[in-house]
Amino acid sequence: MNGICTLANDTVSDQLIALLNSIEVILGSNIPVCIYPFDEDVQQIQAEIARRPNVFMYEDIASIQRWDKFMEAAAPERLNRQKFRLYGAHRRFCAFDGPFEKFIYMDADTLAMNSLDAVFDKLNESDFVVYDFQFTAPTKVYNFLSPKLLQIFDQNRINSEIFCSGFYGSKQGLFERDTREWLLSQLQSGEAEILYAGAGEQPLLNYMVMKTGMNSYNFAYSLPDGEKTGCSVTSKHFQARDNILYDKGNRLTYIHYIGVQPDLIRRVCAGENIEFPYRDLFLHYRYLREPSKRPIFTEPLMSYADISSLNLLQRVLRRLRIS
Repeated sequence: MNGICTLANDTVSDQLIALLNSIEVILGSNIPVCIYPFDEDVQQIQAEIARRPNVFMYEDIASIQRWDKFMEAAAPERLNRQKFRLYGAHRRFCAFDGPFEKFIYMDADTLAMNSLDAVFDKLNESDFVVYDFQFTAPTKVYNFLSPKLLQIFDQNRINSEIFCSGFYGSKQGLFERDTREWLLSQLQSGEAEILYAGAGEQPLLNYMVMKTGMNSYNFAYSLPDGEKTGCSVTSKHFQARDNILYDKGNRLTYIHYIGVQPDLIRRVCAGENIEFPYRDLFLHYRYLREPSKRPIFTEPLMSYADISSLNLLQRVLRRLRIS
């Protein structure tokens, strides 16, 4: 059985609803969707799951604990709740134990924009399939100050194999016990120093895929320039038609609202008139099943950049008060 999986808790409930609605519209209401719990705060999303017969919560506690222990052993500093907002993000690794022989993982802050058949088909010949341009920013995955980096992975692999962990296709059973223990032994022998320290699970997953040498494929790296599309809200040139985004005439596979914080989404859904990229598209999918609840904005528009600057100022002021 094939399916879609994601990671969520109540903090991202608005994004999750939008994602599930986009999956229902684009991929159909029968495709199974498994949600991995980010933490124990899942009461709201449990209520949403109850309304969707194709959606279910992952309940294999042994698998969740196994990957919690793996993350703790592999990169314990990434389990610091104060330092890393994305505590719990590693639980997406449960998909390798999960119910789907082939799966596509999508972050809760993504929306499906097109059929995913091409990704599933590519999994017939590859073990790991992605569609993003993270390979152009390798310093967000690996520590280039480490002299060990190029001893472990050559520059050609770094230039071509790095990926974003927000969207990928893979297979059940790729990281069984012996493989996990071998990876941990390599990391604990000193290779952990090559992981970029400013992120959660993404550097570790890149390491796991690249270190095991599995056959991976990136549409963004391999497709001809005239066919590939972007996927991030940081790209401003996408065109919307009938609630689907296009990149120079090519339909996106998915859109990732990377960098748009859950708190900002909650404020917008509560009626604050804050702009962020492709906001109307997000609101369309968020309120697709309940259009009467879609917020009607009456206050002047505030830009995402203004809010980000204000939040930064508030953090600085808090630090000054503490010091």
